[in-house]
Amino acid sequence: MQNCIRMKIKLKYTTIQMFEISTIFKCLSKKSLLLTKATMMFHKAVFLVCPAAPTILNELNWTQSLERVFIENSREDPSLRWQVFGSATGVTRYYPATKWRAPNKIDLYDVRRRPHDWFLMKTSVIEMLDTLSDDDYVNVARFNEKAYAVVPCFTTLVQANIKNKKIFKEAVMNMQAKGTTDYKTGFQFAFDQLLNETSAPRANCNKMIMMFTDGGEDRAQDIFEKYNWPNKTVRVFTFSVGQHNYDVTPLQWIACANKGYYFEIPSIGAIRINTQEYLDVLGRPMVLAGERAKQVQWTNVYQDALGLGLVITGTMPVFNLTTDGDSKNQLILGVMGVDIALNEIKELTPRYKLGANGYTFAIDPNGYVLLHPNLQPKVKKPVTLDFLDAELPDRSKEEIRRQMIDGKAGQRRIRTLVKSVDERYIDEVQRTYIWSPVEGTDYSLGLVLPSYSENHIKANLSDQILQVQCKYQGQANAKPRVSQCGMMCVFLREYCKDLELSNNNTEFLLNFIALMEKVTPDSKQCDNFLLHNLILDTGIIKELVDKVWKNKDLNTYGFMAVFAATDGGVTRVFPNKASETWEEDPEPFFASYYRRSLDNKGYMFRAPYQNDTIGILVSTAVDVTIGSRNLKPAGKMQLDVLPIRLSSQDLLCYLIDDGGFLVMSNQKDYLNKIGMFFGEVDATLFYALYNNSFYKRKQSYDYQSVCDPVPSSNTGAAPRGVFVPTIADVLNVAWWTSAAAWCVTFTSILKGHCLSLESRETSCVTVQTQFYFSNISSSYNILQDCDNCSRSIYCQYTSHIHSSKSLINKRVCFTDKETNTCETIATARYRKGTTTCFDYSVLVSTHAHFHLFILRNIPEYLQLIVYGLHNELCKLRPQE
Repeated sequence: MQNCIRMKIKLKYTTIQMFEISTIFKCLSKKSLLLTKATMMFHKAVFLVCPAAPTILNELNWTQSLERVFIENSREDPSLRWQVFGSATGVTRYYPATKWRAPNKIDLYDVRRRPHDWFLMKTSVIEMLDTLSDDDYVNVARFNEKAYAVVPCFTTLVQANIKNKKIFKEAVMNMQAKGTTDYKTGFQFAFDQLLNETSAPRANCNKMIMMFTDGGEDRAQDIFEKYNWPNKTVRVFTFSVGQHNYDVTPLQWIACANKGYYFEIPSIGAIRINTQEYLDVLGRPMVLAGERAKQVQWTNVYQDALGLGLVITGTMPVFNLTTDGDSKNQLILGVMGVDIALNEIKELTPRYKLGANGYTFAIDPNGYVLLHPNLQPKVKKPVTLDFLDAELPDRSKEEIRRQMIDGKAGQRRIRTLVKSVDERYIDEVQRTYIWSPVEGTDYSLGLVLPSYSENHIKANLSDQILQVQCKYQGQANAKPRVSQCGMMCVFLREYCKDLELSNNNTEFLLNFIALMEKVTPDSKQCDNFLLHNLILDTGIIKELVDKVWKNKDLNTYGFMAVFAATDGGVTRVFPNKASETWEEDPEPFFASYYRRSLDNKGYMFRAPYQNDTIGILVSTAVDVTIGSRNLKPAGKMQLDVLPIRLSSQDLLCYLIDDGGFLVMSNQKDYLNKIGMFFGEVDATLFYALYNNSFYKRKQSYDYQSVCDPVPSSNTGAAPRGVFVPTIADVLNVAWWTSAAAWCVTFTSILKGHCLSLESRETSCVTVQTQFYFSNISSSYNILQDCDNCSRSIYCQYTSHIHSSKSLINKRVCFTDKETNTCETIATARYRKGTTTCFDYSVLVSTHAHFHLFILRNIPEYLQLIVYGLHNELCKLRPQE
């Protein structure tokens, strides 16, 4: 591996402005949303440059002229965040500069491990899959004497989304080499997939076949004559994998005779380069289209590697406008882009006026969420979470999603299921969905409100504020907890612009009180809605403590403590010593008990988690009626007790909550099981409750989970995980600003090995199952058969405490049907394709930018990748 030099490029002013870049950014800044002010930094980001890479050095030289443009753009629009130019060769320029975050892991792959060819084959196929995005449709076939789809349930082209690609990759990793190749069989299968009429969605733009092989003599000419000539609507790219001495002329002929390209992959270092070079061929018509192709593209959500959190990026292509005689250049030089942080978009929404269970969301033409409270990725890869996966889906939501994708506006009130914050419970609730397209973009914005949040209290108070003090003196960087503020906690909200925020509640309250001595709650620098409600809630809770709680003997009721939480952000626990064991989220809007209480009538029981010593939490919402309007601005604890006696050993008495968790029991042996799922405590009884429709069951998938990686094989045939940009990523700055860009840039320069970006945890899909009450009567009797005996069960639904009591005489049968994950994931959801496709130009030169890469190695087993690029991608990297 060559030695590389780390360089930091300082600003150098020049008079050259290339490719109308200032015009591009003016266009992007007009289309972008408001951003916070960026700090000016007069030096550039870190680049990795090899002494023997004149192309890279040349790009560093001519892109220096961008620096003045970046500075000018920042002066004209201080709200701009990162301004980026990403070159097709791997050079990136960021403004303002920041320290680059390089992965701290070395590549320990030993090329002496065998079978080396098989390893190259699998890795090449997987990396080719990674160049596809959600706008593509793909299938993967393996063939020797016969051709088979590697995923049997994928009988046609499927969307190249993360879920489907994951299935493909697992199938590729499990393949075994055997037999001899028959090109005609493979291409017959490929053309059948591409050209057959089907009702399944398609890209309807570029059509391509990618063939990976270790060699062969057949040209399959009769197949091409039958399916592809003379129009040649399908491009064929051939890849010779491994180091061999066979004649590659047939592979070259197949590619050239079908408007494709031929590549060789001799080693692992050549995989990334040569699984991406075909993009140059697809990009030629786009360059020749000129201004028509200069359209702003918005990326999927991704984690910004430079510290902005979740962002989207608006990008435009940069073309080489030089000419060679009468011929125009046909190269895409790179992309320009600006970032928009999602947190800054969220700040524009009236979050606290919507209540704890109200929220906004936005989706793109693929149905992926741009904004959603359940969008919480745990890994740094690009995020593609479908709206129907962000929520518990139903037919009403499918129709809402379709109308939003089609750019329609509408409103609908539906009954739907929602999952609790702690993911232990499911509630059936009523919600109003309102949606409308965002002008000038492909996005659609939605608003979700429960009926009790359609109105809110607007306090009208004087400038007097209650002086709230905190007794706890903690560290300044401590996590805010109620225990830090004794009897009261006010969650961090930006009540005023000049309010100095602190993670320590004591400091925050002191800063708040100090500011209130200078300004009034009606000041223009303060959020009057938040501030007035805070003052109102503080006063009401103070009255509650002084006139009610202090006059009650909690021991009489068997209570450890009582508490109240409000929409204004105030949580108060009584008595003060109880705050030491208070573990709930200090922000009521984030607390599971608070949000569930608003959606349910009566008292909500929540047993402690397993092996927890804290008592049972009971909460209920407080209804306030103003005129004919009902609101729920607060939650509190019940002042009551449920009589359960430790008596008969022959009669078992359980109190089970609406999620199926054990709350109480009359058996001493079960006291240590309180908080456990009742199916683990008494599976027979719980099965009887479920089988008699006392409980309903809901299974859902969590597509944002993280799992421990599967240990790699010692055989050397299993491919490593390596980041490869999608077709869309190559022309989107999202790729360049991702954490993996360092690796790809490094490889583009070295044409060699790269540090692997595998993390210790990988993204995965997990299955979650929750139970909830069915539409049940108040009570009924069950006679449950169990082997050689029977049990008499009496069950009563206790509506005012949202739980059930079960009485049974002593004495496991619960089965769960496997879900066909492949069938579930393969189901195509509605999406909207783009209307522009740059797949052909009469001006394209068949010899333009021609490279013959001499790269080689692989066994007598052939992989065939078949896919059709969607219109969106065609605008980025189109074909002749």
